Amino acid sequence: MELIEINQKIMLGKPVIKGTRITVEHIISLLSQDISIDEILVEYKGIEKAHILACLQYAENLLEKTTTFDLDKIAS
Repeated sequence: MELIEINQKIMLGKPVIKGTRITVEHIISLLSQDISIDEILVEYKGIEKAHILACLQYAENLLEKTTTFDLDKIAS
């Protein structure tokens, strides 16, 4: 993803909005608290709506690749 980067020297390697120290995790957290995209953009100068959407896309990609197991069925 061109708007998200992972660099061990920035925020301990957490995915961030490229060129910032704003983590994907933080943006997702703000959105989950019902803080609007417009409010985030006012608070964090220098990022754009595309950056926030890239954070959501990154999270979606992670979830898409996640495999879950029903441990009750495995233990049976």
